[in-house]
Amino acid sequence: MAGGFVYNVIETPELSTSEIYGKTLAELAKEHKEIVAVTADLATSTKLQDFTNACPDRVFNVGIAEQNMLGVAAGMARAGLVPFASTFSVFASLRAADQLHTDICYQNVNAKIIATHSGTSFGQAGSTHHAIVDLAVARSMPNLTVICPADGYETANVIRAAYENFGPYYIRINRGFDRVLYDNEDYGFEVGKAVELHPGTDITVIACGSCAFQAREAAKFLESADGLKVRVLNMHTIKPIDKEAILKAVQETRRIITVEDHSVIGGLGSAVAEVMIESGKGCAFKMLGHPDKFAPIGLHEDIMSIVGIDANGIIDAVREVMGKDFELDDNWDDEV
Repeated sequence: MAGGFVYNVIETPELSTSEIYGKTLAELAKEHKEIVAVTADLATSTKLQDFTNACPDRVFNVGIAEQNMLGVAAGMARAGLVPFASTFSVFASLRAADQLHTDICYQNVNAKIIATHSGTSFGQAGSTHHAIVDLAVARSMPNLTVICPADGYETANVIRAAYENFGPYYIRINRGFDRVLYDNEDYGFEVGKAVELHPGTDITVIACGSCAFQAREAAKFLESADGLKVRVLNMHTIKPIDKEAILKAVQETRRIITVEDHSVIGGLGSAVAEVMIESGKGCAFKMLGHPDKFAPIGLHEDIMSIVGIDANGIIDAVREVMGKDFELDDNWDDEV
């Protein structure tokens, strides 16, 4: 273990992204009467208590029927309401994939899907509750904006942005217990625009969700221990992705690592690779995430360590990529 970056249950009360989602939605609902909440018998687990207390007549529980939940949300949106449909990520993206595709995206309705317990954040629940392929599913659907906030403050910004912008949103948040990345909500959040968490010119780490904090901590350690200048980008919006920030990083650092609590197939890493390939500009590139198999079962921080998407795994990956020979001239012709 390179740096020993861990957290424990003592710190968790201030870390829950899902709690902040519920509080932010309740605040919005007090101002905007068209906002409704839809749940598939998971109101407590997806932190809708504040909304329920504030607007009890605007919460609709369809029972354990996620497909029906998205169909109901689509109908509500067609009627002029703004539904926020909350369930676990694995159910929103897989069990209800047809309804997400046909009822929500095909009709391009103004429904917001709050996909909680994403990645392996509910790791101890096992493979049925791990969501490590949902980004691949969601970002392939037309009309769908896909966002993976990194902490509670960012979650609050995303919920407000989703309300303010018309169209279907897939918002991927964890079970909770995330590290606090920002000091407050005023750091310049904008849908489709990455946020630089740490400056650097040697290599760029592009991360999303819970991995963004880990990437920043790795960058700090590497600057102190190795003298490396590691740029860290929080790529909170997976679709539409910030092509400008990616290509700027390719041009200026020529080494890219992506890191996500998701399969290496079809998620953030694949989205970044597509941008680079289309540009015709090559670089040293490595994707960190879950390999092409089901994730191990256990606590989130343990799983992140096992698959190498925590700070220590990122540190090892940066050192590996920095050790690779790569042409650093300004002639891109031989990179195509």
